[in-house]
Amino acid sequence: MEVSNQKLLSLPALAESLKLPRRWLKCEADAGRIPHLKIGSRYRFNREAVETTLAQRAAASEKGVARA
Repeated sequence: MEVSNQKLLSLPALAESLKLPRRWLKCEADAGRIPHLKIGSRYRFNREAVETTLAQRAAASEKGVARA
């Protein structure tokens, strides 16, 4: 993940800005499904990178859904 000149958000700040549960974001980060940095025990996220990843996952999920 490119971090130069990018504002990194804490887990609580990202959860609030995306209106998603902190626990879910932490689990996704721990599983490597969303981009993040872990500095010691603290998580840092680039909101743009996370939003892009979530949008790509949603699009891929929609492609896999059978439509009537």
